[in-house]
Amino acid sequence: MDMQSDFDRILFFEHARKAAEASYSKDPLDSENLTRWGGALLELSQFQNVIEAKKMLDDAMSKFDEALIIDSKKHDALWCMGNANTSYAFLTPDTDEAKVYFDKATDYFQQAVDQDGSNELYLKSLEVAAKAPELHSEVHKQGGFAQQAALGPGPSTSASAKFGKGKKSSDLKYDIFGWVILVVAIVAWTGFAKSNMPSPPPR
Repeated sequence: MDMQSDFDRILFFEHARKAAEASYSKDPLDSENLTRWGGALLELSQFQNVIEAKKMLDDAMSKFDEALIIDSKKHDALWCMGNANTSYAFLTPDTDEAKVYFDKATDYFQQAVDQDGSNELYLKSLEVAAKAPELHSEVHKQGGFAQQAALGPGPSTSASAKFGKGKKSSDLKYDIFGWVILVVAIVAWTGFAKSNMPSPPPR
């Protein structure tokens, strides 16, 4: 992605986060708003360094938790929680610790499928979740996230280029990372469109 579109996304989701925060003060029991808030944090976490991303993911998960306390069958919150746990796992170098998050993610994806079995995104998430631990060990073995941590915020194109040297498995990595980012973006945009949010002010 080019820098302008990244900047536009950051602006959009930052605006969404602030709008959700304002709505929360008026109605803290709105599970839809809590899910949007968590979704905005999940999106924004992609543009942070590893430490900040983990903090933002913790915050996102707490919003999804609140939404699920209000409505335990809210399938989009369950699905987002699965994505947040997957993202957290990929940012965790220790394989055993990451496995705990991957297992949680699989559980949340399964619950989302149980609530809405016809949703293709949920089904695909559950399918890909099974491959995530193997991908995690390959990524960390090649130092991808260590390099991203050193680079700080922003998409790690040099790290991505580093993984992609002539291996078939690199295609799988691009597919899964691309898919995760696309899927999170789709659900977030859909949720925000449903909420009829005003567009951010012009720069």
